[in-house]
Amino acid sequence: MASVTLTVEEREELERRVRSRTLRAGDVKKARVLLMLAGGAAYRSIEEMLGCSSAYVARWSRRFEGAGLAGLYGRHKGRRATVLTPRLEARILEKTRQKPADGSTHWSTRRLAKTLGVSHGVVARVWARAGIKPHRMARYMASDDPEFESKAADVIALYLKPPQHAVVLCVDEKTAIQALDRLDPVLPMSPGRLERHGFEYYRHGTLSLYAAFNTASGEVLGRTAARHTSEEFVAFLSDVVARQPQGREIHIILDNLSTHKTARVRAFLHAHPAVHLHFTPTYASWLNQVEIWFAKIERDVIARGVFTSVNDLARKLVRYIRSYNRNAKPIAWRYSNPASRIRPAFDSIGTGH
Repeated sequence: MASVTLTVEEREELERRVRSRTLRAGDVKKARVLLMLAGGAAYRSIEEMLGCSSAYVARWSRRFEGAGLAGLYGRHKGRRATVLTPRLEARILEKTRQKPADGSTHWSTRRLAKTLGVSHGVVARVWARAGIKPHRMARYMASDDPEFESKAADVIALYLKPPQHAVVLCVDEKTAIQALDRLDPVLPMSPGRLERHGFEYYRHGTLSLYAAFNTASGEVLGRTAARHTSEEFVAFLSDVVARQPQGREIHIILDNLSTHKTARVRAFLHAHPAVHLHFTPTYASWLNQVEIWFAKIERDVIARGVFTSVNDLARKLVRYIRSYNRNAKPIAWRYSNPASRIRPAFDSIGTGH
């Protein structure tokens, strides 16, 4: 058994390290070993109490005898820091765009770092600088409309510079909204706990919501319907027209749904020559501003709503629309560079007639 002799200053420093709550656990353990050796403890008792080997006790005893407290610091030089050169950054980015060889769909920082022999922190910095997020994915729908340019320009023109003294409305329907009623009570949120909904539910039925979004004021005209038919659509258009000032031209932006192009719709347009329909290109309903409002009502009312009947669902939708209209605001629509792809035709011409 090797004993250790401590000066008053050395003992005070080792005791301070043992009491510390910020030092590394390894440094605290070394201080305990030396204090126990100075107190006459045997190797075996130290090993049992601290969970270490006799070689560990002997190593730090020799280090202390040779260099004092300065000998208690580790001598491992550590891994050489990776220098992020432009060449290495280009190599990481090139490898990131390739599929992993193990059959997985995308890289993680640690998997790519292991493949390239660098630290995952370096890979993370390169990805952050380049704005690359392999773990995320976005979906898109490419429009196959041969008249995409002209139709998109027509809609954009109505947003950027609508005709004077005209009303521009974005119209669409949100179909098959389910009146879901939870079989278990909703548990309200509390500190540290989310609002919880029961997994099981009961379907009371569905309804459709027709909406017309006024691009100038942001107000919404809404109407619920039990069925999604051309007859219901024409009835909604009649409501929209009836609520607009007489003599005003009405430009309506809508998608290419079949119910928007029936004989009933054509008859309605013939009876109301001031109404002009502007169809978005196929698979480009994102050009319709009412879709933004539909996303809002989905988040605020539908997604987490509990509805005891279809009538209850309709009542809550209408109540939300009335409340929304009290503080309605138009959407700040911008087109970053019309000269790049689409140049709006400011003298917009409706495609409905």
